[in-house]
Amino acid sequence: MPFAGRDLVSITDFTNQEIEAVLDLADQMDSALKKGMEIELCKGKDMATLFYEPSTRTRGSFERAMHKLGGTVISFAEAKVMSSAAKGETIADTVRVLKSYADIIVIRHPWEGAAKVAADYADVPVINAGDGSHEHPTQTLCDLYTLKKEKGRLKGLTVLLWGDLKYGRTVHSLIYALARFGAEVLCAPLQGLDVPGPVLRRIHSEYNYIPERVKPDDMTSMIGEVDAFYIAPFKPYNLALWSDFDSSPCPEINIREALGKADAIYVTRVQNERRDRPADTESEGGYPTVDSKFLSQLKKKTLVMHPLPRVNELAYELDDYPTSVYFQQAAYGVPIRMALTALLLGASSIEIPERTGVSGQVMAYSKYKQVIGVKCPNANCVSNLESRYLVPKLNMLKRNVGEPLTLRCTYCDHETHPPYIASSEWHQGLLKNKKYYSSDSFMLDRIRPENLIIFDSEKEAQAHGFMPSKRTAKQRNGGDAT
Repeated sequence: MPFAGRDLVSITDFTNQEIEAVLDLADQMDSALKKGMEIELCKGKDMATLFYEPSTRTRGSFERAMHKLGGTVISFAEAKVMSSAAKGETIADTVRVLKSYADIIVIRHPWEGAAKVAADYADVPVINAGDGSHEHPTQTLCDLYTLKKEKGRLKGLTVLLWGDLKYGRTVHSLIYALARFGAEVLCAPLQGLDVPGPVLRRIHSEYNYIPERVKPDDMTSMIGEVDAFYIAPFKPYNLALWSDFDSSPCPEINIREALGKADAIYVTRVQNERRDRPADTESEGGYPTVDSKFLSQLKKKTLVMHPLPRVNELAYELDDYPTSVYFQQAAYGVPIRMALTALLLGASSIEIPERTGVSGQVMAYSKYKQVIGVKCPNANCVSNLESRYLVPKLNMLKRNVGEPLTLRCTYCDHETHPPYIASSEWHQGLLKNKKYYSSDSFMLDRIRPENLIIFDSEKEAQAHGFMPSKRTAKQRNGGDAT
């Protein structure tokens, strides 16, 4: 599929071949920049950078990239207070206005799913520069480019994700990409800050992959031959998002074994802007500070990566460490975003050969008749925060017999398990047979997915003319439901 006119909301929007095409073009852009060549592929084009959250590297590199391409930038660096958003304007209205001024929109927003809303309402390309704790796909492109430049490949690498793997949006995009490219992913989360359940289930169902989890109580002996570290925040904290997925289904390995395998350690900071009060960012709980003393004990030339900014999780003395590449990651943001912008604007094109076995797979969802009253349970989802015009959009995950009914929000990927179901084809078409059932009853396996009606409450079911089944009535009244 051609790039021109498309959006990049999630890293899963691009196949592996398309990601490789962006990386290859970025390599050409980087070479041209180093030679001082003029690259005016986007002359006459305008980019709007719509940032509702602070940004140094992402916004700066996007604007620098557009200028290097010969285009111009309309910048909203503090869109939350400096645009009509301060007056209550919706995301949809903002981007519908901006599409008249710009040929491409780059948006960063604190709400999960905001970038998808922008893409839905703007008929120009939209790039997600980070939406809440959801995803940050262009940072992942920078990360992949760095790994490929430093290690020469992506397939077969072992990357250790360290720290807060629950709220770090860079980690969520990266884990999808690494799984797809055949890298081995090791997770060393702090207690309660594991990779969200929906992320794990998605990579398992789409790519048949489950990352290994490093035992946190082994962190002090985490010495060996790792290739790369990706380090996240150290101090545990609580948010409503993903709160029902604190336990991880990942198999566990010893920390020494993890460091003996990793090609890179990826470190991130505490996401203070995602919590009500600032966190103490001092390391704790047996997780050693990543400093020269720690890295001197490693046997492999392990890359130290960080999406920046850092706080206290990464020692400044590592800045001159031979395999510290976090500032190079930031520098690569310019050629990466030049390549992406040129491709989405149709100013550059790359022929992508057909290859099998490495492209992203598509999650299969069952069809259902309708969902009534069910909302995304994520309080920070854009569908809840801009409900004036947005309605919940929920996909039903494919399920095997006996598995629970699960709906996934199309905006933020959060999952919910609605309590009641019914069939649009009740027995013999008789009103007395128009029943609703508990979603954990045997009827979930008997009703064809295309006839399934899903309710958030008994009140909603009864308002639509359905009566409780005998089993449901017994459960409600506290009787024996067997």
